Amino acid sequence: MALSSRTSLAAALTALLAGVVLSGCSTNSTTTTGSSSGVLNVVAAENFWGSLASQVGGTHVKVTNIINSPDADPHSYEPTAADARAVSTADLVLVNGIGYDSWAGKLVDANPRSSRTLLDVGKVLGIPDNGNPHRWYSPADVRTVIATITKDLSALAPADAKTFQAQEQTLLATTLKPYFDTIAAIKTRYAGTPVGASESIFAPLADGLGLKLLTPPSFLTAISEGTDPTSRDKLTIDAQIAQHQIKLFVYNSQNATPDIQQQVKAAQAAGIPVDTVTETLTPAGASFQQWQVGQLGRLKDALARGTGR
Repeated sequence: MALSSRTSLAAALTALLAGVVLSGCSTNSTTTTGSSSGVLNVVAAENFWGSLASQVGGTHVKVTNIINSPDADPHSYEPTAADARAVSTADLVLVNGIGYDSWAGKLVDANPRSSRTLLDVGKVLGIPDNGNPHRWYSPADVRTVIATITKDLSALAPADAKTFQAQEQTLLATTLKPYFDTIAAIKTRYAGTPVGASESIFAPLADGLGLKLLTPPSFLTAISEGTDPTSRDKLTIDAQIAQHQIKLFVYNSQNATPDIQQQVKAAQAAGIPVDTVTETLTPAGASFQQWQVGQLGRLKDALARGTGR
């Protein structure tokens, strides 16, 4: 989805944070649980990370996902008073960072709580602020974030640490096995295959799959950030399609700009398979693995059509 500078969003967020009275703002509690029942309150800015946190935490956590609809734009989301209240009472707040959800960091800063843990994915992974924020599309980064979620939950509730660690192992070895197995199968069969993409959301997955992403990085970044791509980049992509330099074109169906729509039509006319990915869990209510395995399956089929193998 396009990332744009919105002064109105900043003003609205400032007004919200100034106007909401939160009982948790002055809390100096030293308890390690989010409620008297011993359940940790976890707030995830985006549901793809929230899904993984829920599976690591199981019945010992209550996860609230702020971005929980395929129609919501995480870049330009305007938080509500309910979001602020959720953050104010959270034991763990999970944000993507890397400029993707700056509004979430502002909610955390406006609602301090000494016993709360902030898991900033970008900082955990060491990704600079100008880096590619779409880390949930990197299989290696997904593993790292899961491990960090387990560590943070264990620190917040030491008595449940062994349970969290066991559930992490089940998630990695069993629940997410189809996800990792499909990635491995695609990489084994199609590594090195030249492909094109609409924006940087696909770059981490292309790297994880061993695909050769030919689209100019400057074009990928421009579409992701909502800026105009250069004419030179557009001509390069046109040539890649017309000359069949790529075997597949992948685009984010939640951010189909006029330029991307034109490229999709050109690829289809040239007989190049076109595949889609989405920014957040689709359909709503799907788990991380259901969403990703479904997308990977379609991607594998498209690669088979594009390469003839």
